[in-house]
Amino acid sequence: MSGQSEPRGELCIQTAAMPADTNPNGDIFGGWLLSQMDIAGGIAARNSSGGRVVTVAVESMVFNKPVQVGDVVCCYADLERTGNTSMAFRIEAWTIRRDSFVREKVTEGVFTYVAIGADGRPRPIPKETMQA
Repeated sequence: MSGQSEPRGELCIQTAAMPADTNPNGDIFGGWLLSQMDIAGGIAARNSSGGRVVTVAVESMVFNKPVQVGDVVCCYADLERTGNTSMAFRIEAWTIRRDSFVREKVTEGVFTYVAIGADGRPRPIPKETMQA
């Protein structure tokens, strides 16, 4: 991981890591963190596509540092590429450490979403709604 000092993309969610989200070692479950990142990406994809979206892939997931109870988790979404019906976002998860207030990037991944219509089938993304 590079010495990146600022998040890349738009802040989509911010939440506190709670005791119920821990593994037996007291660290936050990676699956909980992954779900927060997916929620953030889903919000960004919905806003960018102008409607309903579904997650179709998660690639390049890298967990670099643990998240502790009481840390504030901030998820940022940055649009990387678009197609006719799909969008890929780089999602970064950063923490604001509960005791030191130091901000650190803890993980990142690329999440791909497909825009779908009321029938549940892929729909074209209107170019006028796309936000980069």
